[in-house]
Order: sequence, then C-alpha cells, then structure tokens
Amino acid sequence: MTISEYLDLLLQKALRDPSLRARLLATRTAPNPVAAFCAVCRDQGFPVYEMDLIDAGEAFYAAIKRSTNGGGENSPVLTGEDDFYEMFFAALEPGNAT
Repeated sequence: MTISEYLDLLLQKALRDPSLRARLLATRTAPNPVAAFCAVCRDQGFPVYEMDLIDAGEAFYAAIKRSTNGGGENSPVLTGEDDFYEMFFAALEPGNAT
C-alpha cells in the first residue's frame, strides 16, 4: 500500500471514531506535529514515517508536473497539493469531512 492509501484508510477510521479524530487533531499542537501524527498512524497500524509522508507528497506533485506539457514552464502551479499531511487535516477538520 502507498502512504496515500494508508492516509485514506486512517481518515475514514478517524471520521467514524471521535476519540481517534481528537487524538489526531491534538498532534497539531505537539512540539513536533508531524512526528506525533506519524506516531499515531503507526499506533493505528499504518506504517507512516515522517520522511515517507513528505516524500509521498513531493513524488505525487512531481508526477503531476511531469504529466502536464512535459513538466516545463507552462505546467500549472498547484498550491498545497504536495502536502499530504495538510490535506489530511483539511479533510479531518470539522465541517470539511466528506
């Protein structure tokens, strides 16, 4: 499975489990939020580590850039599409869940 797939499964689990959702949201105030988030991921059985999370977003964004006009200067500028961590929390925040 990919990091994106793990995060999708974790998101669905958190949307059904208010205590898990609260735990994940609480990681945002930790001294190292990404490390705390990844620790909760692993505690829930999803092998997500900090560098894997960062690399997955950057690899995804690079693939999008390469797929449009050969990845040249005319490629679209995408804001935040490379940050799976922030996209996860955007979907988890109350009122934003799908």
